Amino acid sequence: MADAVTGAGATPALDDIDKALIRLLQTDGRMPYSKLGPAVGLSSAAARQRVQRLMESGVIEIVAVSQPLKLGFHIQAMVGIRADGDIRALAAALAEVEQLVYVVVSSGHYDLIVELVCTDARELLAIVNDRIRTLPGVTSTETYNYLYIEKVKYAWGTA
Repeated sequence: MADAVTGAGATPALDDIDKALIRLLQTDGRMPYSKLGPAVGLSSAAARQRVQRLMESGVIEIVAVSQPLKLGFHIQAMVGIRADGDIRALAAALAEVEQLVYVVVSSGHYDLIVELVCTDARELLAIVNDRIRTLPGVTSTETYNYLYIEKVKYAWGTA
């Protein structure tokens, strides 16, 4: 699978049928092969083989995506982190914080950007103040609370 930072690694070529399969699975990840195949002009067996190849090559993962608000996580936020020292070690330490759902080493204003979900403002304060800001190397943080999410998209490269 390609490295997200450098783009290294083989990029599998996707044809129109692969892209159609991915779009259908993005709509309904549990669609049976008996419907998936005919929808793209393949037999059920051929669709199963294609989906298996896409999964084995790392192009797709079929997972359940939960809705944080419906599960009692009323606060979603992004935290920009400035750091000194080894930011890869800091990223690894941040990845251990359960409430962080996204940890990325970045360039620009912040060295790292993390996304988190939590139940309330008290938990947000505890995570930022007690878990993130106390890690070695963190020099400052800036927190952005999500007021409303207009769009979330998981359909890259299939249009």
